[in-house]
Amino acid sequence: MSAPQRGTQTLVGLMSWVFARPSLTAIEVAWRWSFGLPLLLACWIEAHKILGELRPSAVGLSNFDAQNPWVAAGQLSNACAIYQPRVAAVLLWLLPAAAVAWVIASGIGRGLVMRRMEPSLRLRPFAMMALQAAWLAGFAALCFCWLRSVQWAAATHITPKAEPDLVGLSIWVIFLSLGFFTAWALTSWALSVAPLLMLLEGRSALSALGESLRLGRAMTGKLVEINMVMGIVKLALLVLAMVLAAAPLPFSDQLGPEAMRGAWAVATIFYLVASDYFQVVRLKGFQEFWKLHHGTC
Repeated sequence: MSAPQRGTQTLVGLMSWVFARPSLTAIEVAWRWSFGLPLLLACWIEAHKILGELRPSAVGLSNFDAQNPWVAAGQLSNACAIYQPRVAAVLLWLLPAAAVAWVIASGIGRGLVMRRMEPSLRLRPFAMMALQAAWLAGFAALCFCWLRSVQWAAATHITPKAEPDLVGLSIWVIFLSLGFFTAWALTSWALSVAPLLMLLEGRSALSALGESLRLGRAMTGKLVEINMVMGIVKLALLVLAMVLAAAPLPFSDQLGPEAMRGAWAVATIFYLVASDYFQVVRLKGFQEFWKLHHGTC
């Protein structure tokens, strides 16, 4: 008998399989960008409106002191307090609209990716949207808890009656960020694999969500492992994109601002496309482990 297969042992094979089928990544990129580009445009328009009504010079940012971090922090804090009501008014309608748009785009787009991956599957867009809404709710809850924990760290390490403890604050922010990242990687697989279970096993959305928590220790271990690895890969891609964006900086005087903006754009596009590619790799991994779990390979 062969030894049990670890979740990441077939990662290179999965990457090769997805790379040989660029249409899968193209669909993933298409649905994500069809949501992201209009959202960025809306944010750009609303930001211009706010800055047009209240210019940076009117809130003290024209004399921004980048050489003194404490002065700069105070200037940014005062400016944020002034801009906050206007930004909050925009977010009041923009966030719900963006959430609904993402649920629709991801429900249709992710279903098309799965259908392309397994042509025998039947598209169920509304059920997919329900499961994508559950994933988004979980992610929003995680972001809220992270933000509240960082606010707690700031409130306990920067007080008006004592010298700010910047080292302690930095340690807590790094610890909390890595902790929440790990927690999400260890738990989000259940929300990510539920759409696959729904389509492969013909379940309802609620039944698939419940079944994702009852897959057994062996299957769960593989899903957690590949989810963790994909999370680490995304961090590595982010670091690589930052390196690519910073590489031309020593030659900025010779290259000029336009070339620098082009380099930053290329680094950003590289990260986004590579991230979408690994999303498809993770989805393919989930599918293969489901087949192994049910003995269909």
